[in-house]
Amino acid sequence: MHTVLLLADVPAQTLPARSMMAFTLASHIILVPLGVALPLITLIMHGYGLRRSDPTALLLARRWSAVMAVQFAIGVVTGTVLSLEFGLLWPGMMGRWGDVFGIGFGVEAWAFFLEAVLIAIYLYGWRRLPSRTHFLLGLPLPFAALLGAFGILAANSWMNTPRGFTLDSAGNPVDVKIWKAIFTPVFGPVFWHFVVAMFVTAGYVVAGVYAVGRLRGRRDRYHRLGFTIPFTLAAVLTPVQFVLGDSIARQVFHKQPVKFAAMEIVWTTDTHQPEYLFGRLHPNGTISGGIKIPQLDSILAGFHADTKVTGLTSVPASDRPTATQATIAHWAFDTMVGIGSLLVLLALWYAAMWLLRRRMPASPWFFRCAALAGVASVVAVECGWITTEVGRQPWIVYQNMRVAEAVTATRSTSLWIMFGLVVVVYVFVFGSFLAVLLKMRTRWRLADETGGPRTPEETPETDTPYGPRSAGSRP
Repeated sequence: MHTVLLLADVPAQTLPARSMMAFTLASHIILVPLGVALPLITLIMHGYGLRRSDPTALLLARRWSAVMAVQFAIGVVTGTVLSLEFGLLWPGMMGRWGDVFGIGFGVEAWAFFLEAVLIAIYLYGWRRLPSRTHFLLGLPLPFAALLGAFGILAANSWMNTPRGFTLDSAGNPVDVKIWKAIFTPVFGPVFWHFVVAMFVTAGYVVAGVYAVGRLRGRRDRYHRLGFTIPFTLAAVLTPVQFVLGDSIARQVFHKQPVKFAAMEIVWTTDTHQPEYLFGRLHPNGTISGGIKIPQLDSILAGFHADTKVTGLTSVPASDRPTATQATIAHWAFDTMVGIGSLLVLLALWYAAMWLLRRRMPASPWFFRCAALAGVASVVAVECGWITTEVGRQPWIVYQNMRVAEAVTATRSTSLWIMFGLVVVVYVFVFGSFLAVLLKMRTRWRLADETGGPRTPEETPETDTPYGPRSAGSRP
């Protein structure tokens, strides 16, 4: 009954506004790992090719740079829609708090323009600039990508742990301290957790393409090198990411105890709290389904079973996630941790083969797992954002402004129509993205085959991407 009363206080615009924001954010974040991490992966391959005068590595770097440019163009569309939605859907938040945390969006905008210029220069440089000059001009690209992530994560971290201001008698922020607003208590752990997640995800996604090629019998050096470098980067960082994720969970435990309670579906504050793997929280505090592990939640939170874990009932019902929202956050968190654990095992398998036998695993099952790792990593990233955003409900600015206070006054019917249009546009945009990638793949495969039949160990192309091609080769 109390839940029904709470829902009655929520404006009708809230559901379509949140649904639209969730859809556009979930769609945009699919592109983010490649946007943040592909520049560095490409430059690693580029540097390897220059150092060893390896035309295969340079060919891979050139092709990845083309994918990077297409991905950036698509990200412009999805990112612009998200920026517009902040102002259109949440005017209450932007109107009151924009002066405090808006600097993050400003940094992201400058990083976006810088990255666009650098990508254009890098693409133009193939076959036109001296090899060393071209490589050096590409070095700022990863930093521009990280700068954009810095801006967005500074804004999001502030929304979760707001500070750097005081409130006047009307409840409006004054005396803003920009540096405190940017560098909130959770910003550092959140930033590195996110950045490493992007490198892990992009590495597995790129390597997965060549793992599929391996499974289809393509065992030339082109596919072996295309798999090894991004997969090695991802495998090295996977255990690091697991440790960073544990650190983030402890930050949430200390700084946002109610969100932690939602993530772990803890109803009442107590020690010796059990850990539930999945399971469903009901409005009366009971939990059904899942696997219960006695005392483990307290042990994980404070390294001791006597650790007191704050429960959802420590605050009024209006100040905490509903049982359904807590269950969603809990499932997303458990899924993310589960995928991370499986990726650690995959990385250990890869490391063991290199350390013990000095070679890559040859088992088809390894490459099947590697092919799935990219998709699983994207799912884990999506789950991480679901955990972050759903777990802090009902707050849009934690403990300062509720979502219902920030939502637009536009009629809900108009918002639903707008949502439908956004879905249509995104289907077209992502369909175009996929079509372009498939066309590029086909063109590259035809170019590789023009040299005539080769043994599986030969490279697809022996021309260097600096200077003119050899006679008879395909442009």
